[in-house]
Amino acid sequence: MFDMMFLIRSIKPYLLIVFLLTLAINGISQGSLQSETRISLNYLHPEEYEIGGITFSGNAICDLKSLNFAVGDKIKVPGEQISKTIERLSKMGLYEDNIQITATKIQGKIIFLDIFLEEVPRLVGFVYKGVRKSEIDDFNNKVNLSQGRVVNENLKQVVKNIITNYYVDKGYYFANINIEEERDSLNKNLVTLTINVNKGRKTRINEIAFIGAEEVEISKLSSAMSNTKAKFIFRPFNKVDTAIVDFIKHREKYKNKDLAHLLLDYYRPRVRIRFKASKFKEDGYEEDKIDVIRKYNELGYRDAYIAKDTVYLNDNKELNIEIHVNEGKKYYFRNITWVGNTKYKTDVLNQVLNIRKGDVYNTVLLERNLSMNPEGLDVSTLYLDDGYLFFNAMPIEKSIEKDSVDIEIRVVERAQATINRVTVTGNTRTGDEVILRELNTMPGQKFSRSDVIRSQRQLLQMGYFNQEKLNVIPNANEVDGTVDLEYVVEEASSDQLELSIGWGSNQFIASIGVSFNNFSFKKIFKKDAWAPIPSGDGQKLSFRVYPNIYYRQFGFSFTEPWLGGKKPNSFICSFSHTNYSNGISESNINHQRIKITNATIGLSNRLKLPDDYFTMSNFISYQYYDVRNWPYFIFTSGYSHGLSYNFVLNRNSLDAVIYPKNGSDILLSLQITPPYSLFSNQDYASMEPKDRYKWLEYHKWKFNVSHYLNIVDNLVLSVRTKFGFLGHYNSVLGSTPFERFYLGGSGLSSISISDGREIIGMRGYVDEALTPTQSGTAIGGTIYQKFTFELRYPISLNPSATIFLLTFLEAGNCWLNRETYKPFEMHRSAGVGVRINLPMFGMLGLDWGYGFDPIPGNKTAAGSQFHFSINQSID
Repeated sequence: MFDMMFLIRSIKPYLLIVFLLTLAINGISQGSLQSETRISLNYLHPEEYEIGGITFSGNAICDLKSLNFAVGDKIKVPGEQISKTIERLSKMGLYEDNIQITATKIQGKIIFLDIFLEEVPRLVGFVYKGVRKSEIDDFNNKVNLSQGRVVNENLKQVVKNIITNYYVDKGYYFANINIEEERDSLNKNLVTLTINVNKGRKTRINEIAFIGAEEVEISKLSSAMSNTKAKFIFRPFNKVDTAIVDFIKHREKYKNKDLAHLLLDYYRPRVRIRFKASKFKEDGYEEDKIDVIRKYNELGYRDAYIAKDTVYLNDNKELNIEIHVNEGKKYYFRNITWVGNTKYKTDVLNQVLNIRKGDVYNTVLLERNLSMNPEGLDVSTLYLDDGYLFFNAMPIEKSIEKDSVDIEIRVVERAQATINRVTVTGNTRTGDEVILRELNTMPGQKFSRSDVIRSQRQLLQMGYFNQEKLNVIPNANEVDGTVDLEYVVEEASSDQLELSIGWGSNQFIASIGVSFNNFSFKKIFKKDAWAPIPSGDGQKLSFRVYPNIYYRQFGFSFTEPWLGGKKPNSFICSFSHTNYSNGISESNINHQRIKITNATIGLSNRLKLPDDYFTMSNFISYQYYDVRNWPYFIFTSGYSHGLSYNFVLNRNSLDAVIYPKNGSDILLSLQITPPYSLFSNQDYASMEPKDRYKWLEYHKWKFNVSHYLNIVDNLVLSVRTKFGFLGHYNSVLGSTPFERFYLGGSGLSSISISDGREIIGMRGYVDEALTPTQSGTAIGGTIYQKFTFELRYPISLNPSATIFLLTFLEAGNCWLNRETYKPFEMHRSAGVGVRINLPMFGMLGLDWGYGFDPIPGNKTAAGSQFHFSINQSID
């Protein structure tokens, strides 16, 4: 007995420790079931109780359905249902981490539980520190923080991730984001978040090295990586002494290289001109690696592959990229055979494929010439334009011997497809019939890929839709040989509003103009159509008003593009009335004024020959000049009439209106008046100007050409030329002082102009600087020519704000008559500019040009000049 008591006393401290550890472990798993209560529970032997009641403490409650038990349920205490309830409430993210479930009372086998919950704080406000306003706007669009939102660690981590990813995309890989909470002094459950951002220094790509690239020039591989570019470097003389010493010491290794390769090896690590930001994006980098291998395939290296690649930080925290390539050997085409072709002979297909035996084995060229060649005809287009929508051509490498590859192209022609249904989606304003009438793809016709592309161009030429979102979805049914075409459009604002105020003729000039380019007259009496104006029928209606004291003008124009609704015959009419005066009442003897009334009516129709890019227009115009005591005109008092016929032949194949990338616009026009003087025996040489020009007579010729070429990406070359000639019928009467050409400057008209002159802009010179003068005053020329070479690159092609940059070279001149015309004596200029197209205001431009050739008698007319233009007035 003594030994037993001694043993118990000896192990009692250890039993106590074991019991306390067990109690602690179970206490944790039960969420402090006995916290703040004196009720005794046996954690080693859980007992079953019936829940008699559930209460809540703290500052929050929860839905009873969120619990794993309810009143009346029998549960084991301590037990799994209590611990799972705590875990479930914690995962909801609505409560603080100090969730407790305690027993408040036990009556026999009935237990009463209390759930302690404290609500996580709610957001009352947030501020950013260390960022620009534009970045805050971007964050707000992505983060979506709002008042009342639950603030927990998950939310803060989401905000950090979004901001971090934002800066990683911008090239800031070491951005540090710290979020601080500040509790409200009156309500501790409300917090304000302060988001501290330190984006650090932008991480640029220091160098991209191609290890193993011996046969292909590094510059070609680097150019293939369109998304990943090394940083800008311009250190042409860096370590030039070292390079010279190395050349002298190791002359043998350089003797087999020509001068071009020597210079390339020298300048490659010292000069890198970049117009694109140097930043690393993983998805773009993966695409670039594919393009590198694609470049190898273009050059005949069909076996080339990337063995491995490494991206690491150097000591300056800049990225170095090493790409290890295995080039393999170079291959060539040998024999190309066709199988399955019945529509076209093999000779025809070979001619379109345009690959000869012995050519470098270029799989990219093979794929492009088989289908979707953007630069010309391909085999697929040959079939698709003849209705073979289900056509397929599969090239197979039939044999490979040494460096030669035999290709077998397996053709599956199938039956021709017929267009079944043509629908339009996305047009919220423009009527279906207005869009469908512009299409070249009609139900019942044989499918043609060229007709689909032409239809897309026609829709873009309307100017109503976003050129980046226009799409055609063909839904083909091979069983019955038909295809449904769905044209997907997105409406863009096409109406324009122009408000202006300026100073001219010693007065403030205000004007307002509005153009509705998708108007609908037939909806004008429909109340629901005024949102804000009736639209959707493709009609154009414009108004302009100058409501000034000394200068008043009112004008309008209207165009119906489909007169009669069946053919694309346009009806055009316009009217304007202008009144210049000195502001004195007409009853006063000192009243001075000139009134000009102008009316035009015309028809324009789309031609089928030589092709359907041509349009022919015919206009009749009438001008009436009523002059009284006006000393600034050709005659002081009197009147003059101008009745003319204008013929215009235009071929427009541009692929877009705002930012064309391909196509051309060619215009030839002839404006003539009746030759009144040839039927009159009057002595025009002795006549006063008011009698000599009572009826205006002239013939006016104009020829304009614009061509656009997409060089690479969205970089576009625009080449334009303009020529104008104003002739006369009677040598005694001579050239009319009306309708002359004025060259130079921004091309914007002035309100003081009243003689029908045509103003042509040319950058690098002041307004009218290149125009013939008399006694220091520009009198206009009868001949002019202008040439423009322009490179354009877009910053944004968003239809709500299209922005592009440009650089230009221009040459032009204006001559008084044929005797002084010297086509090779032209004034030259160069410069840069920007264009911003806003739907409500049209195309706005700002250019800086430098005129290289001085103007005699006017030292400031050339040289450095800034120009502002509206609606391509300078182009």
